[in-house]
Amino acid sequence: MATESPAGEPGAPAPAFSLPATDGRTLTLAGVRGERGLVVVFMCNHCPYVRGALPHLIRDALELAASGVNVVGISSNDAAAYPDDAFERMVAFAAQWTLPFPYLHDESQQVARAYGAVCTPECFGYDAALKLRYRGRVDASRHAPLPGARRDLFEAMREIASEGVAQGPQYPALGCSIKWKGNAGR
Repeated sequence: MATESPAGEPGAPAPAFSLPATDGRTLTLAGVRGERGLVVVFMCNHCPYVRGALPHLIRDALELAASGVNVVGISSNDAAAYPDDAFERMVAFAAQWTLPFPYLHDESQQVARAYGAVCTPECFGYDAALKLRYRGRVDASRHAPLPGARRDLFEAMREIASEGVAQGPQYPALGCSIKWKGNAGR
């Protein structure tokens, strides 16, 4: 069953993190931020919604980087219950998709809880000061990329990079729920 994200709290600061990346590094919030903003995407390997949005997310990440906005992916799923989301599978997934952004593992799930993430893919867009300005979807794609879909995340982040805020609509993310350890949920 699909889960929809709640609205974001505009201006909320990005919670700090230090997480292992699929390329062997340990990365922090300060280390991944872009000069003009940052997108934190909660994602995972097995979710069909992630796989459907990923071609557009990759395209948008490459274009946003040229505007000074970085993207980082974080997987917080319980890998014991969902082995496809284990760290070694994340490494293979990042290589298979040639991800142009760091893909981090939140094994403790503390980062997902700090952000209030509920589903995958769920995007948190921050301005240059790391204040929340966008929370929602990549675009209207679901289990497959939707040709010609409005680039919701990209358009919002482009505005945030140039104006500091996004004026357009923000649609909630829709995807698989984060798989919490012990099925504890939130």
